[in-house]
Amino acid sequence: MIVSAYQPYFAPFAGFFSKAVHSNIIVFMDSVQFPRGTTWLARNRFKNDQGTLWMTIPVWKKGLGFQKINEVRICREGRWAKKHLESLRTAYAKAPFFEDHLPFLEAVFTGIPERLVDLNLNIIKHLMKHLEISAKVLLLSELGIDAKEPRLSVEVCRKLGASHFLARSGARKYLDKTAFQEAGIELQFINPRYPVYPQLWGAFVPNLSAFDLLFNCGPKAREILKKA
Repeated sequence: MIVSAYQPYFAPFAGFFSKAVHSNIIVFMDSVQFPRGTTWLARNRFKNDQGTLWMTIPVWKKGLGFQKINEVRICREGRWAKKHLESLRTAYAKAPFFEDHLPFLEAVFTGIPERLVDLNLNIIKHLMKHLEISAKVLLLSELGIDAKEPRLSVEVCRKLGASHFLARSGARKYLDKTAFQEAGIELQFINPRYPVYPQLWGAFVPNLSAFDLLFNCGPKAREILKKA
């Protein structure tokens, strides 16, 4: 059984899902520390006629010290959610498959939950569905594991009875290869290329939110992702 782990990013880029395509279980690390600076957990990139369209989810941080990801609350004040939805409508109105996802986006941006993790997981599950990724989704907070890296990923695998742990190449620096060997778990690394596909608005821009791939390519998105 192959396990992989992720932090629950906001509207992740397509390469985020490269491990999930090859995994039986994916674990979202919702109970680790939320970064103090800018983070992909609360923002991502799209594309419009001006180039890159940054979209950020405002969250409460000031005076709250160190928070776990699943403790971070969204600032639901103001008109930012309505503006985000209108920005997507304007940027992708001519994308061939945008209308397929518009009802979901309208529901997302008119019913903002209290916690950031709930918003992100809702979006991730929608993306997984349309990328035809069938891996089982679990949360770290549900597993009852009290550990930090470099032991955390090993303990997750032990808890789930994994034979393999799949990680991106950049994770080599904080994963303990010896600990995986001693636990009888094969540690494998993946270094995916970013998928290239037709986009609106001129020259191709890599590593945008996976929504960009789905809006432009629809049912072909999974095949494009697997080739990458």
